[in-house]
Parts: sequence; structure tokens; C-alpha cells
Amino acid sequence: MPKFVIERNIPGAGKLTPEQLKGISQTSCGVLRQMGPEIQWVESFVTDDKVYCVYNAANEQMIREHAKRGGFSADSVQQVRRMIDPTTAEDAADQAASSSR
Repeated sequence: MPKFVIERNIPGAGKLTPEQLKGISQTSCGVLRQMGPEIQWVESFVTDDKVYCVYNAANEQMIREHAKRGGFSADSVQQVRRMIDPTTAEDAADQAASSSR
């Protein structure tokens, strides 16, 4: 299933209380239950004025429908094309050598 990163502009997001974040999470989960297994919330990162969410979904339209039903912004929705991490810096030979040690 494709992975998406959603940018939500929420002024003051970093100052939301645990109770407020719980309420937002509960609303999101309720909408997800209604929409079925073709959309899944993976995780979110709260910054001062934005929330970045990672979702798996069949398509971008599902992401936008979730936002609409939940009353959330979805200011930018981008499909993840590739993922990298520190091991990306190693080439295949380095990885094979280190795994055989």
C-alpha cells in the first residue's frame, strides 16, 4: 500500500495539551474505523505550528477524505517514493561484508 506524508498547518500545535492530542487522535481513529482497512495511520510528528503525519493508503483521495471527515487540514499530501536511512550510505558490497562477520 502506498505511503503518504501529510503536512497539517496547526498554529500552536506544539502547545496542545495531552488531553487535546488524545481527542484529536480519537477523532482520527474513529474516522479510520469508518473508512476501513485501505487507510492506516502510522505515526505523527508534532512541531510548533505543524503536524506531519505518515499514513498508508490506497490513494491520495482517501487521505483527503479522512481529513475532510475528521475536520483536519491536509495542506500538503505527498506520496513517499523512496525511504532512506543511514544504511543507504553503504553499498551492497559493504552490507554483504558486514553481515557475514
